[in-house]
Amino acid sequence: MPSARLPLVTTHPVWSVAQIAGMVLTTVLVFSLVRWPDLSLHVLWDMVIPLLPAVFLVNPLVWRNVCPLATLNAFGGTRRATPVMLTSTQSTAGVVGIVLLLLMVPARRLLFNEHGVALAATIVAVAALALMAGYLAPRRSGFCNSLCPVLPVEKLYGQSPLVAMGSARCGDCARCTPVGCIDLVGRRSAVQSVVGIRGEQWLLSPFGAFACAFPGFVIGYFTTTNGDGATAASTYAHVALWSLGSVAVLGMIARVIRVRASLMLLALGGLSAGIYYWYAAPRLAAAFGGGATMGIGTRIFALCLVSLWFVHGMRRPWRPSVV
Repeated sequence: MPSARLPLVTTHPVWSVAQIAGMVLTTVLVFSLVRWPDLSLHVLWDMVIPLLPAVFLVNPLVWRNVCPLATLNAFGGTRRATPVMLTSTQSTAGVVGIVLLLLMVPARRLLFNEHGVALAATIVAVAALALMAGYLAPRRSGFCNSLCPVLPVEKLYGQSPLVAMGSARCGDCARCTPVGCIDLVGRRSAVQSVVGIRGEQWLLSPFGAFACAFPGFVIGYFTTTNGDGATAASTYAHVALWSLGSVAVLGMIARVIRVRASLMLLALGGLSAGIYYWYAAPRLAAAFGGGATMGIGTRIFALCLVSLWFVHGMRRPWRPSVV
């Protein structure tokens, strides 16, 4: 399959420096999680991770261009794709990525929020998976565009990027991910993930179901508390009930008022991001030394950002091949 030049390809050497820095910082993080777990967990979970959804709203390529796992994936991912590879990757790996996300986030309450060594070991394991996938599958199809548990969130929050940006990874396109590739189609990635599923049946697709479940999933996580293995069943059940309730309520709304997939996916992305920062903003402000007032201000700022993102998406409609 012939290659095609990507739009807005970003080749500035600053990105190469940022990618090296990402690898170095990840190495430092793994070491710090073992040596100074309490401080490292605080910085990671309370100061760094809460900023990522906002980065995705600006443009998920900001993160994808520097992600250390993507850098590892790129070490081996140079082969071009064949139709067999493409079919296999598109049919299964994307679902695995969604499942990994749904399993790993509640696991924060049971393990990763308080146990640095366990988190460090998991980071190393996922890094090894990204590296191995780069050698086994063409280009970014083996991990970044399939197995990565962050990918579904990138697609959901990447529907209305506030800043135009190109990929610093793909100087040319090998079509390793022909449908729903953020690096190739940008904000249309979420809609393309339900392409070919007509009418309201898009809700039953893996990505459509994930998008409907995600607002409840976020609430479910934030309304649980840290525990140990003995609380695993109750934690996962609580998050699952909120997720299923979200699918039931939001899916019913979509069916009753017959909202087209493109608009509903945009609304689900904005709703999920708004809920996330409603819960996360006060603790984020506190982590940077702010009090209750700064927490309220951070929450207001975040909700304004989400509103701007949604309005921006509404003012720039696309014409997907999905009704």
